[in-house]
Amino acid sequence: MACREAQGTKNEWQTAYHSISNLCLFLSLSLPFLPFPLYFFPFLLFLIFPKTLPPHQDSTHTIFVKRITLKIIHNISKTNMQVEQFFHTNVGNDDMSYSKNSTIQSLIQSVTKSERERAVIEAFKNTSCPKIMSIADLGCSSGHNALLVVSDAIDAVELVCKELNQKPLPEIHVMLNDLPRNDFNTLIGSFEDFKKNHACFISVAPGSFYGRLFPSQTLHFVHSSTCLHWLSQVPVELQNGTKLGLNKGNIYISKTSPPFVLEAFTKQFERDFSQFLKCRAEEVIHGGCMVFTLVARKGEDPSVEGIYLQWELLAQALMDMVSQGIVEMEKIDTFNLPFYTPTLEEVKNAIRREGSFAIKSIQMFDVGWGEARDQACEHDDKVEDNATTAQRMAKSMRASSESLFVSHFGAELMDELFERYSNFMEGYFSKYPDGALTNICASVQRINVL
Repeated sequence: MACREAQGTKNEWQTAYHSISNLCLFLSLSLPFLPFPLYFFPFLLFLIFPKTLPPHQDSTHTIFVKRITLKIIHNISKTNMQVEQFFHTNVGNDDMSYSKNSTIQSLIQSVTKSERERAVIEAFKNTSCPKIMSIADLGCSSGHNALLVVSDAIDAVELVCKELNQKPLPEIHVMLNDLPRNDFNTLIGSFEDFKKNHACFISVAPGSFYGRLFPSQTLHFVHSSTCLHWLSQVPVELQNGTKLGLNKGNIYISKTSPPFVLEAFTKQFERDFSQFLKCRAEEVIHGGCMVFTLVARKGEDPSVEGIYLQWELLAQALMDMVSQGIVEMEKIDTFNLPFYTPTLEEVKNAIRREGSFAIKSIQMFDVGWGEARDQACEHDDKVEDNATTAQRMAKSMRASSESLFVSHFGAELMDELFERYSNFMEGYFSKYPDGALTNICASVQRINVL
């Protein structure tokens, strides 16, 4: 009697175990961002009650464990690789391409030109006037801006060699980096014409600059413009676990975001920027220099100024589509941009904490969207004079970030989304006609760490 009761209890545990296991397996295979504790619940049952499984069911259990383990690994990989897999600026040379809609980035580079030239000259002198000078541009994208930086760097090398009466000129090796999905074909297609007027060797280096890209102690000068505000990933705590979907109705940090959202983004930036500096410290020769520019904010509250308000308007455009049944609310609640604009003090403190670079100069500056529109009209005959600042800005934002929205919401919604966004931007610029993008430009030098 007792034996039958024990066997019945054992069968009940087996039934319960497999029911829960199958439920967890179903959910784990259905939901891409399932909180990790649910994955491990069947494992806990197995650890607590290992003898409830009869021998002939061991193989079934083993298969289940393997499937769950593979799902966990898949989700971790998806979380960490998401930005690198999907993110790129719009390719080609059509009306929606980054090449045709990167005037604001060009203006930023024009502001920082003199700082770059000084850093290139200093790097050349600090490293004993090398016979081969290696220059890397990280986050180069494609189009005119990518090779403009290279051109300025080569001119600076020629200038310092003339000043020092050094002949022959050093061989210059330029390495252009961006994420693997970048439009490298268009970029490489422009090399031939460029090299007719610039003596250099050019290569491309696909990959994330949050990891190592080049051999140790090989770079003399590194440049990165309008890139480091893009994070390696959306903070993990906003993709998995109990906080998934709690930044409701937002795609970024907003006035309605819970406090942990800002905290999560801040920590992610600190991790990423620290890793960026560590990797460059391995690659840059002692005495070499680096100049980087990124979008920034002036105040402590990120939800009241500049680019944050512009992302919020894009969220409003999405919410408008939700109200008409075009987009599901759940889609918005589970989407966050991998983006963060630090304050000047955050950048300074991060550089000092890492300790491999000395700050030579660091400053904030604004570039106006209206100014970017005027320059676009001046240099591009195809730009209509009646194109408003809002329309130009909406196209610029689309060219820079559309791939992220496509990967989550689908390509078929993009025209309507950014048309609505452009309309919201008209209202924004009617209130803020002098709307501008705040930036930080830092020039640093690789130093010996005691």
